[in-house]
Amino acid sequence: MKVNVQTLDAQAAGDVELNDAVFGVEPRIDILHRVVLWQLEKRRAPARATRERSDVARTGKKFGRQKGGGTARHGDRKAPVFIGGGKAHGARARTFGHDLNKKVRALGLKMALSSKAKDGSLIVLDNLDVAEGKTKALVAHLAKLNLNKALFIDGDAVNVSFAKASANIVGVDLLPAVGANVYDILRADSLVLTRAAVEKLEARFNG
Repeated sequence: MKVNVQTLDAQAAGDVELNDAVFGVEPRIDILHRVVLWQLEKRRAPARATRERSDVARTGKKFGRQKGGGTARHGDRKAPVFIGGGKAHGARARTFGHDLNKKVRALGLKMALSSKAKDGSLIVLDNLDVAEGKTKALVAHLAKLNLNKALFIDGDAVNVSFAKASANIVGVDLLPAVGANVYDILRADSLVLTRAAVEKLEARFNG
C-alpha cells in the first residue's frame, strides 16, 4: 500500500510503501474489543485491603469483666468499635487485570493501524519539526492539515520541539512508536505517523 508523505506545512514530500501485513489487515471488532478491554482493565489500580480484626496488632486480652461493668462485653481491643481496632467488613485486596495472548494483542494493534489506513484517517509526515517549538506555529500547521483530535506517533523518541509546542493544545496527543496502542489509536479521529514511526512499527512486528 503506497501512501503520500507530507510535511507539517501540508506540502508533498514523496511517498512511502506501507507493509500490508501491518497496515492492510482486515479489522475485526471482536479482537479490537478484547484488546481495548484488556488495556482499560490493566489501567485500574488494585484495591488495597483494609485491616480487619485479625490483622490489627493490639492486645487480645479480655480487658473488662464479663458482667457488672456497665458496658458491652468485649473480649479484646481489636473490636471495630474501638479507636485503632480492625475495620468491620473491610475491602479485600483484588486486581482487575487479566491476561491476553501476545498474538491477540499484536493482531489488535495491526487491526487498529489498518482501520485508520482503510478509512483514510491515516496521515504520514516527513517529520514533526516545529520552528522554535512555538504553539502558534503548530496551530497553523494543524489548520493546514485539517487536524483536530489527532494522535501523533514518532520514532524511537518523541520530537522535542513538537512535544513542547503541542503541550497546551487540546486533542493533540504524542507518543513514541513503542507506546503505540489500540485504545489511543481508535479514540483519535486521525492517526499521524512519521516516516520513522512507520519503520519502527513495521520492524516491531517483523522482528
